[in-house]
Amino acid sequence: MTPLPAAPDLLPDLLDVARRVVWFKPPVEALKDQVQFLAHLMTYSTPEDVLTVRKYLSLADFRHALENAPPGIFDPRSWTYWNLVCGRDPVPEMPRRTFAETSAAQHPPPT
Repeated sequence: MTPLPAAPDLLPDLLDVARRVVWFKPPVEALKDQVQFLAHLMTYSTPEDVLTVRKYLSLADFRHALENAPPGIFDPRSWTYWNLVCGRDPVPEMPRRTFAETSAAQHPPPT
């Protein structure tokens, strides 16, 4: 992935986008995990936000974020759209959370 500018060099426009699309983290922190940042961007941004980020990151960076997307961020519409934009056709299944299966032997019923 193309590295984003380091924290002191971050441009105000990039920080503004991070503040809007990853609202639960400080913008500098949000930009440290580019895959998560781009997943949120591709799901919650405006077209203007995408144009701002595209000044710094390539379509290959967006494709990398899709290939490594954390589960639970994308909605089906955004997932389909961005996969097609990035040339991933057919569109793969969305990332899913998995839970380790436990057997009765590992967790016997209470007595």
